[in-house]
Amino acid sequence: MQIFFNYNWMVRKEWYQLCEQLSEEDLLKPRVGGMGSILRTFFHIIDVEWSWIRMLEGKPDIQENFDDYKSLKEIRALDERYHSEVSAFVRDWDASKENQILHLTLEDGKDVSHTWGEVVRHIIAHEIHHIGQLSIWVREMEIKPVSANVIERGLSTYSNKN
Repeated sequence: MQIFFNYNWMVRKEWYQLCEQLSEEDLLKPRVGGMGSILRTFFHIIDVEWSWIRMLEGKPDIQENFDDYKSLKEIRALDERYHSEVSAFVRDWDASKENQILHLTLEDGKDVSHTWGEVVRHIIAHEIHHIGQLSIWVREMEIKPVSANVIERGLSTYSNKN
């Protein structure tokens, strides 16, 4: 679990670096699919990650407004602000949490339940999905996207020893 969170965070930082070469106009430009723009997609990734972790911890979800984060610098600051809380949760993850149950009441009043493991895997897959959308958008701008490769990133215990 921790390996894939670390992978997502590593790739996200590489995307931020790639996006430094883009204009504010390119970052905010309305695009087809995904969340509609590059910056809005980063905002969404960060918000979803943090919100789900807060729900697992029994904390209230604080609604941020994208209009307050319309630059890459502001998005990165938001990410940094939430990262310590999220990374502490991920660092403390162990098998005993896998089957704990999160009970939610949806906006329509329906009660649903998910295991913590299911929620955590959703968070991981959610970011990977949206990073794929970013890859399409930068290819449309004739820019090589950040590699999605998990291998050669030094993420496993074995590869860190070599």
